[in-house]
Amino acid sequence: MTLDRQSRSGPRSARVWAVFLGAILSVLALPLLAQELRAVARIDPITSSVSGTTDDLRLTLGLSQPVPYRIEARRDPDRIVIEFREVDFSGAEPGKYLSSAALRGVIAGPARPGWSRLELLLSAPMGLETAEMQTDATLGSALLEVTLGARSREEFDAAAITGDLGVAAPEPPDVPELATGPERQRGDRPLVIMLDPGHGGFDPGAERDGHSEADLMLTFARELQELIIRESGHTVLLTRNADEFVPLPERVRMAREAAADLFISLHADSLLSGRASGATVYTLSDVASSEASAKLAERMDRASLLAGLDLTAQDDTLATALMDVARLEVAPRAARLADTLVTGLGETVGDLHKRPRQFADFSVLRAPDIPSVLVELGFLSSDNDLARLLSPEWRANAAEGIRRGIDAWAVADAAEADLVRQ
Repeated sequence: MTLDRQSRSGPRSARVWAVFLGAILSVLALPLLAQELRAVARIDPITSSVSGTTDDLRLTLGLSQPVPYRIEARRDPDRIVIEFREVDFSGAEPGKYLSSAALRGVIAGPARPGWSRLELLLSAPMGLETAEMQTDATLGSALLEVTLGARSREEFDAAAITGDLGVAAPEPPDVPELATGPERQRGDRPLVIMLDPGHGGFDPGAERDGHSEADLMLTFARELQELIIRESGHTVLLTRNADEFVPLPERVRMAREAAADLFISLHADSLLSGRASGATVYTLSDVASSEASAKLAERMDRASLLAGLDLTAQDDTLATALMDVARLEVAPRAARLADTLVTGLGETVGDLHKRPRQFADFSVLRAPDIPSVLVELGFLSSDNDLARLLSPEWRANAAEGIRRGIDAWAVADAAEADLVRQ
């Protein structure tokens, strides 16, 4: 857990945080400073290869499991850099099985905490043509296939980043700070709202009849963002604005870095059995309010694990104690937010789940200092729900209901903050 901001709840909570942080800062600081890159995927030499020429080069990289990645062209020297979060290259010697006349060499290793890097040193300027990661659903392994094509010197230089950052030159690790962050909102400024369209990239979420949960929720999130900004004047951010994979802990981290006043994760899952339909709003709970809720939470967490993410650090005893302190105050605020969203959706769309307020242990709701809720707008396994999600008119009404719920919550939350301050 990164202790980058303490609870934004005024003097009393600040004192509690100071006591806890003061007591454990000396214990936490040393391990964090000494922390090394912890790899979660390993290279598979048998399924890794490179072929082709400087006109058409194909790289196939076998991995023990899928991981997020990004690709850049860099100069001085000319190279293609593939960064992963994260791959263990130790002992793999990829230069032996990724040898090609189109490459002057291959370098691999840690880049900075949480990231590793594979550098393809080019014999001639080349650029990215395609990149795709495929996952074996049975084995859990992955293949990253990258194709490169010839580029002119001018084209390469225009696309490349200058500077030799090199491999195995990690940045200094973050050290816990006693930063207070912005105070709890008191109605005297616009809210900062983080909307989280669920899934994305190689994790499409639920799918039916050519529609994916990831695409539907991104569409709705953009529409909701535009409505809130236009009608309520709040600042609204998205955890993703494209069909890309964002790890669950990263979504929470983005909200905390943005000093968000609230976090709303948007989903439209599918149940293998039963006839559930209608919108549902969840808050965090160690014990799910129903078997179906537990299965949905389990599925989301499994998707994160398949992406190569180790969430076990959240079980650290000291981190858990700190989060519990923050949640003592935040949990009731999140519950009120969920209640106002249910009311708002009830006013504008009417057809809610028979139990519209539920609880589950969703990882994406675990920010200890931000009121967080998960909104299931419906279920793709329901004919009616899918039709609603595809209807611009229904989505507009649902967005209006959520906007009303947020505004009602903001007024009540600010009034309570004033009482606490007094």
